[in-house]
Amino acid sequence: MKKYLIYCILFFSCFCTTAQKQEKLFEQSYALLDSMLEDKTAFNFKKAVFSTENAYLNGKLDTRALNKNIAFYTNLAKSIVASKTLVYGEKDRETVNKWFSIFQVMCDTVPFYLKERQYISKPFGYDFTDVFGHQSKESLFVSKLLTNHKGNCRSLPYLYKILAEELGVDANLALAPNHVYIKHKSERHGWYNTELTSGIFPIDAWIMASGFVHVDAITNGVYMKALDNKESIALLLVDLANNYNAIYPENDGTFVLKCAETAIKAYPHFGTALILRAETHKKQIEEEKDNQVASKRFTLLEKEYQHIHEIGYRNMPEQMYLNWLVSLKTERNKYENKNLNTINKK
Repeated sequence: MKKYLIYCILFFSCFCTTAQKQEKLFEQSYALLDSMLEDKTAFNFKKAVFSTENAYLNGKLDTRALNKNIAFYTNLAKSIVASKTLVYGEKDRETVNKWFSIFQVMCDTVPFYLKERQYISKPFGYDFTDVFGHQSKESLFVSKLLTNHKGNCRSLPYLYKILAEELGVDANLALAPNHVYIKHKSERHGWYNTELTSGIFPIDAWIMASGFVHVDAITNGVYMKALDNKESIALLLVDLANNYNAIYPENDGTFVLKCAETAIKAYPHFGTALILRAETHKKQIEEEKDNQVASKRFTLLEKEYQHIHEIGYRNMPEQMYLNWLVSLKTERNKYENKNLNTINKK
């Protein structure tokens, strides 16, 4: 009996230590993201992304292997830049060439040589398994994308932005209902969209075709806005909060609200962060035993939901989202930006 008690105590002690370690990882990731909002020079999207993933994985992320993978794709993009030239003569030619090299690395079959032998780098594919991360948040991770070579509308543009950062150029994330994509601005074409899930450059009409982009959402920057680096960190803060909710489903909302409030401060009309804050408040109200306190909080909650609706945020049902995503391939000729087809590799 005494031995059994000792085993129980040791097990409980190890469990507590592991839980405390993971809590600390979440707090460290939050601190890192917050520091990048306070100090522009501290911004490092790769480091920020991996910190959120590492917290969820309880410190088991193999960043050394991931950095090696990223270095490979960065060097592959550099080799494309060095060996081929775009039919594009504007002064931002060097930057645009880097953007197209990243696109080619991610969306095309690219031959490369190693010790005088030719190899093939295959394009990244779309993973229709657990698209929304319901089974595991890991399904949305860049680390999973680099390991399995399949990703989704979150991990693919995140990796694109990481590779752009490695090449020394900017890449703006942008949002549509349930979706993340890339926006660029070139001297010749102005703003244009880059869609990694299907490997084309769609016009804005494709995003509007979803039926869930209200004009107020465009005006207020909820959707279709080219996000700056601070707003990109806001996305990761919500990722961190969602990862925390997945690990600790019975949490009291303190950490989640801290992430949501910081994200909203950086990106005031970030619909997903506003929804996260409201849903967390709703959960707290449901658990509140004082009816008067709950009533006051409910009044505030109604105002939060009203504000979310007024700025134009709309959420698309999951099956409709998948159908809309597939439409980009089935109706490619209808939605592809034809102007960008003139920029061919020599």
